[in-house]
This record gives sequence, C-alpha cells and structure tokens, in this order.
Amino acid sequence: MALWQKRRTLTKVRTRIKELRARYDLTQEELAKKVGVRRETILFIEKGNYNPSLLLAHDIAKALRTTIDDLFIFEEDIGRR
Repeated sequence: MALWQKRRTLTKVRTRIKELRARYDLTQEELAKKVGVRRETILFIEKGNYNPSLLLAHDIAKALRTTIDDLFIFEEDIGRR
C-alpha cells in the first residue's frame, strides 16, 4: 500500500460546521444558500460523508467567520497503526 493510501486510512475528518452554524443561528439551508450549494451538501459534510473542495471549504469558513484550519479537525486513528 502506498504511503498516501495508508495515511488516508488513518485520518478521520470532523467538522465544526454544525457548532458554528448554531453560533450564528444559521440553518443548513441558509448556509447552503450563502455558499451556493444544496442543503444536502452541508448535511453530508457535517456528517463526514463528503469532503468539500478547497474552494467550498474556503467559502464555508468565510460564511462562518472562521478559518479552514478551525473548521476542519483531522484526527488520526492511532489504534490502526
């Protein structure tokens, strides 16, 4: 297995989108409209079922008044090493 493939299996991405939406009293629909996607896209990103493009991540971070680094949390699964 290539190093990038191994690394990919060891990293889990969590987002703070739901938490930050609550801070600014935004629904998934409202955030989706601000960034030009469907509500389901926001739902899938929040659940970790979809990794957004860098441009979409930037737009979401900007809409939620934060940085991409603060929006996404990368966690390594230490038990799988």
